[in-house]
Amino acid sequence: MAGSSRYTVILDANVLYPNLLRDILLSLATAGLYHARWTAQINEEWTRNLVANRPDIESKIGALLELVNQAAPDCLVENYEFLIDRLVLPDADDRHVLAAAIVGHADAIVTSNLKDFPAKVMVEHGIEAQHPDDFIMNQLELRPFEALEVFKRVRAKRRKPACTAAELIAMVERNGLPQTAQHLRVHVGLI
Repeated sequence: MAGSSRYTVILDANVLYPNLLRDILLSLATAGLYHARWTAQINEEWTRNLVANRPDIESKIGALLELVNQAAPDCLVENYEFLIDRLVLPDADDRHVLAAAIVGHADAIVTSNLKDFPAKVMVEHGIEAQHPDDFIMNQLELRPFEALEVFKRVRAKRRKPACTAAELIAMVERNGLPQTAQHLRVHVGLI
């Protein structure tokens, strides 16, 4: 895809790693609120870390990765590697994420590590780095009914055990999304 008329975001490995956060972000993308993208290298990073911390799910990683890649059409950015060595970031290991954002025509990178993507560098490329809490809040504010419906579906998928709206909000907060949790508390009857 040469570009997208929808807001396009590169999801960093650190936001794909946590199950709930991954589910929320991919569900928002599936609902058409934005265009989610990442790379095979980003997939390798978050799945490697997941298996390192949860060796019991190693046999399920392939199926999980397939589901993740099917969640967003045209999600995988390719042919970005030529840019990596030309980019300067505080952590050289994050250059591949910025390179993918440039080649993938992204408007933003959603990452929990904002310090690794300083605004002065990002503005040169017309890309913004956003914390997942800020990004999700933007979706809730821009398309409130659709975004709240996504949270309702995310809650409905959690059946083992079943999850109340209050429990989901508590999990959202524990996942480092305090603004989102507060917003959901105000609209608890809709999720």
